[in-house]
Amino acid sequence: MASSANHWPDIPLAAWRDTFATLHLWTQIVGKIRLAKSPWLNHSWHTTLYVTSRGLTTSPIPDDTRTFELEFNFVEHRLDIRSSDGRHDEVPLRPQSVATFYRLVTEALRRLDLDVHITRKPSEVVDPIPFAEDEVHRSYDAEYSHRFWLALVQADRVLKIFRARFTGKASPVHYFFGAGDLAVTRFSGRLAPAHPGGIPNLPDWITREAYSHEVSSCGFWPGSGAIDYPAFYSYAYPAPAGFGEARVGPDGAFYSKDYGEFILPYDRVARASSPDDTLLEFLQSTYEAAATSGGWDRAALERDASAVSRRAPAP
Repeated sequence: MASSANHWPDIPLAAWRDTFATLHLWTQIVGKIRLAKSPWLNHSWHTTLYVTSRGLTTSPIPDDTRTFELEFNFVEHRLDIRSSDGRHDEVPLRPQSVATFYRLVTEALRRLDLDVHITRKPSEVVDPIPFAEDEVHRSYDAEYSHRFWLALVQADRVLKIFRARFTGKASPVHYFFGAGDLAVTRFSGRLAPAHPGGIPNLPDWITREAYSHEVSSCGFWPGSGAIDYPAFYSYAYPAPAGFGEARVGPDGAFYSKDYGEFILPYDRVARASSPDDTLLEFLQSTYEAAATSGGWDRAALERDASAVSRRAPAP
């Protein structure tokens, strides 16, 4: 399952498309729980999940004077729910409908005396089915869910190296449940023009607040639409003149007019002799395309890459 010289697993979308569709909706349920109970952070950073040594977590969520946390455990294949008063419950990750998963999570929260009410309609999904009614999405392949998590572990690790090279405002490396992508965003510090919005089932005001300032953003997702395979991406908002024509690396990277983003197929990284360096070349060159053509104050915002320590796994 792992690629030749490293720990980057094979995750062809065609092999687990139905599982990802289901898992995407399960992460929306959990992410919306964090959203419902957390103070609002700029750019919707209070809604995201984080990669852990077992899966994906909400991190601690406030509930009056205590906290609780939900973690997708892709090793034992369960959703762990823990509270700061020492109580614990869990929901199995197995083939089951979104409606069943939603019911089991709701029941577990009630057993822990956690009163949570979420918006029951999925976000950023065309023709959404309310969670409690969705009997369509019910696939769960444990092997590919595990592989997806392993890919997230590697992507998260390298994205954190890249993030450390920037001294300006930058997001954490975090997983957005709306699109199902792991992302990190750098900011120039300047205001951006109002975003046109138009993302399915996402209020335009949320999108406009998320893109209130100029950004260069990059990340990883399993693929969708015209990019029907796992890939890394990089885009700028607003995209400066000439951004899409910039020369970027490594070989295999290209600009997608469908998405308005640079794309690097995941397999190009996973099968490289040095996956870390291959991915970092893509992240750095596409960021430079945005920052240079956009007139960012790079001297004030960047840190010498040689000052950032990293340890890559041995082949």
